[in-house]
Amino acid sequence: MARVGLTAERLTRAGAELADEVGFDQVTVSALARRFDVKVASFYSHLKNSQDLKTRIALLALEELADRAADALAGRAGKDALIAFGCVYRDYAREHPGRYAAAQFRLDPETAAVSAGGRHSQMTRAILRGYDLTEPDQTHAVRLLGSVFHGYVSLEMAGGFSHSAPDSGESWSRTLDALDALLRNWPAP
Repeated sequence: MARVGLTAERLTRAGAELADEVGFDQVTVSALARRFDVKVASFYSHLKNSQDLKTRIALLALEELADRAADALAGRAGKDALIAFGCVYRDYAREHPGRYAAAQFRLDPETAAVSAGGRHSQMTRAILRGYDLTEPDQTHAVRLLGSVFHGYVSLEMAGGFSHSAPDSGESWSRTLDALDALLRNWPAP
């Protein structure tokens, strides 16, 4: 019998909060059971195992991030859209470091296909339409943006930019300016 008040959604949200507090890698069904002061067996009618919990947290993070990005992009185009999109990722990672890590969690192909990951790609491609890129350059640019955003955010979160001036926010702004300039003058093959 399921414990009263425990649902897969409640456990997923609690797992996401735990990830933000202790790191996504530290999230397990056992750790979550300790948080609720219940036995692990209480969760088995809601979760299969720690992998299932992590997958659910990843899906939640992708959905939250996609919703924020969609809101930020509404009515924007070109450089303004690029900056808004990049800042959504950076802000989300700073506010929710565990969930941001979860958004990078490798999903099986079937789960990935129905996740909000596709929305992220569609939004990135929508931004790139303002730069008049065609395939395969558009795919290369999607990968470039994802790599730069994730790389910058990951280095910043690990303290990689905290040891010297100028402030990392200034470097972030210059990085976005450089991406805009690169996309406007995309190199010919």
